Amino acid sequence: MPRSNQRTLKKSAECVGIGLHSGRPVSMRLNPAPAGHGIVFARLDQGGRRVYARAVNVVRTSFATTLSENGCSISTTEHLMSALYALEIDNVLVELDGAEVPILDGSAAPFIYLIHEAGIFELGAARPRLVLEKPLSVSEQGGRITASPAPSFSVDYSINFDHPLVGSQNFRGSISCKSYLSEIATARTFCFLRDVEALRRQGLALGGCLENAIVVGDDGILNDSLRFEDEFVRHKVLDLIGDLALLGMLFVGHVRAERAGHRLHTRLVQEILARPDAWRFEGSTEVAAHHIPSRPAMVAGGSQTASL
Repeated sequence: MPRSNQRTLKKSAECVGIGLHSGRPVSMRLNPAPAGHGIVFARLDQGGRRVYARAVNVVRTSFATTLSENGCSISTTEHLMSALYALEIDNVLVELDGAEVPILDGSAAPFIYLIHEAGIFELGAARPRLVLEKPLSVSEQGGRITASPAPSFSVDYSINFDHPLVGSQNFRGSISCKSYLSEIATARTFCFLRDVEALRRQGLALGGCLENAIVVGDDGILNDSLRFEDEFVRHKVLDLIGDLALLGMLFVGHVRAERAGHRLHTRLVQEILARPDAWRFEGSTEVAAHHIPSRPAMVAGGSQTASL
């Protein structure tokens, strides 16, 4: 069962890596935060300017989720957000000296390790829950996501890429801390070798390599091996969870995604928050007020893409 109280870290923990898209080195420190604080990114290279991890701050979704607030941006937030959501961490101050969360090995596993290294501390405040009561859906360019009422959080995710080594894959299951750690956390981001040069001409994937992404060539996987036979769709579930974490609350419902990506993930979050008639709220109304948008958010990006 999900925990009823909000949680944070016992102490700070830090790591150093590179940005997947920028290719630049970045240091990151996770710090404890009080109840009601939420997940907040602080850019130390910009005087500590802050970006709150909430759906209204999504500005770009091309091959990563980028948040921006008052002219300050932070990108590739989804893997860290996924790990925090899975371990039921509600309040953290994330300090970085760059514009992108480090990619590390391309999965959420290093962030899980970092959180465990810091330790988890339970706070004396109720954890907010958003319980879906009516179905909602968003779609575009052949992709679709539907959220419907369910007793717990579960996912049914399908992908279909025109490549014999990926093709059609489906993941279906309940999402809990235990299932996430065993079935989702270690699944890595991926790209197709045929797309790499085009991505780099766009200033993307400049830090990508075989140590932090699965690279799919015409005749085989360039990495030594896959961690799961269906690692590709499992990573899409990882991304979905990280983007749903922008609700700022525990989500109770079933999500079915077909040929989706960050744009549709975040559009679903925005649709949910814009439709308070479709769900009931349990917990701190103060936390809810931070996340329900006062203005429509505009995001750029496509539908199904490789995960980079």
